[in-house]
Amino acid sequence: GDARVRGQTGVVSERRGSYPFIDFCLLNNTALSGEIGTKKKVKRLLSFQRYFHASRLLRGIVPQTSLYLLDEDYLGQARHMLSKVGMWDFDIFLFDRLTNGNSLVTLLCHLFNVHGLIHHFQLDMVTLHRFFVMVQEDYHSQNPYHNAVHAADVTQAMHCYLREPKLANFLTPSDIMLGLLAAAAHDVDHPGVNQPFLIKTKHHLASLYQNVSVLENHHWRSTIGMLRESRLLAHLPKDVTQDIEQQLGSLILATDINRQNEFLIRLKSHLDNQDLRLEDAQDRHFMLQIALKCADICNPCRVWDLSKQWSERVCEEFYRQGDLEQKFELEISPLCNQQKDTIPSIQIGFMTYIVEPLFERWAQFTGETPLSENMLNHLRRNKAKWRSLLHKQHSSSRSNDHSGQVTGSQEQTLNEEETP
Repeated sequence: GDARVRGQTGVVSERRGSYPFIDFCLLNNTALSGEIGTKKKVKRLLSFQRYFHASRLLRGIVPQTSLYLLDEDYLGQARHMLSKVGMWDFDIFLFDRLTNGNSLVTLLCHLFNVHGLIHHFQLDMVTLHRFFVMVQEDYHSQNPYHNAVHAADVTQAMHCYLREPKLANFLTPSDIMLGLLAAAAHDVDHPGVNQPFLIKTKHHLASLYQNVSVLENHHWRSTIGMLRESRLLAHLPKDVTQDIEQQLGSLILATDINRQNEFLIRLKSHLDNQDLRLEDAQDRHFMLQIALKCADICNPCRVWDLSKQWSERVCEEFYRQGDLEQKFELEISPLCNQQKDTIPSIQIGFMTYIVEPLFERWAQFTGETPLSENMLNHLRRNKAKWRSLLHKQHSSSRSNDHSGQVTGSQEQTLNEEETP
């Protein structure tokens, strides 16, 4: 029979017999899942109320085909790419196509294996894979930017940063696992609009988190919910899992762009005073926060072809928000007006005021490593290309304005001639 069970965590789950209701996720049967979906809606109750990450399946929407059903040629190419996962020119868009949209799950399984985390933490491989699928499925594929491919891109960047000698020499398995998990889940269940939009539309999440780091708090709590539901870490002592949950929160909350100056000032102080002690867990955690912040906004530091795609995607998401605001007669947010905010101008501002200050400090921390020099070189070249495109836009605009002025002048002359 059905029974509702509330554990010490406060998470409510539905059980049939001794099996969690969530285990229906394992059933790949459209008819059955559709039938379940018509009977009831399953909700997750944490500090906020929202649909179960699995509710899409329970309503009859079947997840994407497994990686393992792909053509062997695609699998071979994907495996070849994974052998170069530490290269900065890693093409996450190509990798996502080769894995049939499973880039995040495939990448995480590989990295957890490469870093020895499965063995160290005695993780069950089936449970681990299920958790990764939960995370990937909780991203919104309809978002142009904040989707699972972005999460995979950030995770690959984090992997590169974790290998930087200045950091790698001090990292523990726990640090590495936290870094990869935070990167993978840092934007989970992102709605495709920003915090000001949630605040001015009086969204329940804005009220719940009192207008402070609204999205980041939601990403963190969603991640904790999935961790507990999957029971991935259930075999670890309770104090260890509680510490992991809190540190995940600290890492994900650090990605709030409104806290950029706070972290930059602190990093500058550490670097100027040369008082970072990476033997100290607190200092290591701070540098993991900085690494995640870098990974989250590293798109301008990628090769041009990849960087340009990300720029177009994030601006498309901004413009969609602007269209929504216009539709509901709200003030259009900064950067969201497609008529005024061009991609080159948005990107140049972003690089100048957000990306450059952070990555220059990161390079100061790592020293002149090949990766840091490579990133800064790409950043400068990409900024120059956007400046060139902006110049062309201005030139084209001036040309059109000039044509318009001539036409206007001609119209005025005609009007004067017609006036009695």
